[in-house]
Amino acid sequence: MGVEMIDPEDQQRLLALARRALEAKVRGTAPPDDEADVVDLRRGAFVSIFWRGELRGCLGRLKTSLPLSRIVAQLAQAVADSDPRFDKVTPTELAEIGFEISVLTREREIESVTEIEVGRHGLIVEQGSIRGLLLPQVPMEHGWDREVFLDHTCIKAGLSADAWRRGARIFVFEALVFGERR
Repeated sequence: MGVEMIDPEDQQRLLALARRALEAKVRGTAPPDDEADVVDLRRGAFVSIFWRGELRGCLGRLKTSLPLSRIVAQLAQAVADSDPRFDKVTPTELAEIGFEISVLTREREIESVTEIEVGRHGLIVEQGSIRGLLLPQVPMEHGWDREVFLDHTCIKAGLSADAWRRGARIFVFEALVFGERR
């Protein structure tokens, strides 16, 4: 289930591409296309942005048929104004925006919550057509144990915190996470 390695040079190119894409969106200029296929891997990804160290937006896709570079550029543009939890990013914020990119493995359904390794696995909780997802780094940032992680993933989906105890399906995935903070 491991994550394919993306070498450090490609990680830096993806971070630079994300920055250029976000800046283009915020400034209303043409998006970058010079490195659109620098990483041809087809995997889901999330782009998180931080302003002065605090989360400022996070959007992602679980599945895609596009190269990772294109997904990262699209997500970086979208996170500028499409995360409903936050106001649009303004030009005055750009110098202090940091990025984190999470490249996801494929999800797999688990039989028992004991299979969940906090710090290694991200979670998806699904009940009917409703799904919620939290990345592997989230419980580590908040000091959550397995049960609290499950509760918060259910809440993220708009379900009751204990939906995972009452028949909701649980999936795990892993992520290669890299970034820059400003």
